[in-house]
Amino acid sequence: MKKEELRIVYMGTPDFAVESLKCLVEGGYNIVGVITMPDKPMGRHGSVLQPSPVKAYAIEHGLNVLQPAKLKDEAFIEELRSLHADLQIVVAFRMLPEIVWNMPRLGTFNLHASLLPQYRGAAPLNWAIINGETETGITTFFLKHEIDTGKIIQQVRIPIEDSDNVGIIHDKLMVLGGKLVTETVNNILADNIHPVEQSMLVASSEELKPAPKIFRETCRIDWQQKNTKQIYDFIRGLSPYPSAWTELHTNEKTIEVKIYEATKETSGNSGNIGDLITDGKSYLKVRTSDGYISIQTLQLSGKKKMAVSDFLRGFKYENGMRMC
Repeated sequence: MKKEELRIVYMGTPDFAVESLKCLVEGGYNIVGVITMPDKPMGRHGSVLQPSPVKAYAIEHGLNVLQPAKLKDEAFIEELRSLHADLQIVVAFRMLPEIVWNMPRLGTFNLHASLLPQYRGAAPLNWAIINGETETGITTFFLKHEIDTGKIIQQVRIPIEDSDNVGIIHDKLMVLGGKLVTETVNNILADNIHPVEQSMLVASSEELKPAPKIFRETCRIDWQQKNTKQIYDFIRGLSPYPSAWTELHTNEKTIEVKIYEATKETSGNSGNIGDLITDGKSYLKVRTSDGYISIQTLQLSGKKKMAVSDFLRGFKYENGMRMC
């Protein structure tokens, strides 16, 4: 079968999923349907509906779009079945019921932003950086009942540099993901795949690290229990989104502060954890258990993101101020 004859249904929602769809469209593959989330209400009263990035791209290129509220809805299942897909591809979508992922004759494969079986879950990029990993990657694998556990088809590895944040790694893997998706489709077409059970890639002593969904409280910096490197990795693992946050305690009030960029110093220090050190012009440091975090870019609640030098121009330091 030629790629132009292979009937593909593509499922995805955010920007990360657009690149893979774009590669398929520009590569001349036959996309018979695109499944994405329903439009999201926006604005003060929710009166404006915003399409997902995948829908916007699909509409622009004349693709058939389905937006089911429930993936088990009988009307949607019938409409999906009527597309007669040979293969389904999932990139950053949602958990599928078996009736959906088991429908195509060639199966359904997923692109996951980690080196499975490590970092199964909703936020693999964030947790890999938060945990100080020096390598990550992307994986294509066939779906099965348990989430992110199916047989692995292909993987691509990339290093995580010490200065990388999650935004940088996201963009690198997004581009590589598009290439890997098309390569995986080509290998399936050529019957040139040898799927491997994930258990075969794990040493008996190896710990599997999860990648659960990140919530607001997850993003709070723990100055007391984490060392300098751990806090530094935490900040870049959440930058630029959803961003690490802390509280600035002054003599009069408490202000929420998001930290987007920082550098680390592991030289000896004295004083209390969370204490601020600043010259009032160019630097703002926070004491840690074994050094300092030097804030580069931050945002106060209700204010715009700004460089630390801009922040300090309007900031009056007083003894006793600290981050908690």
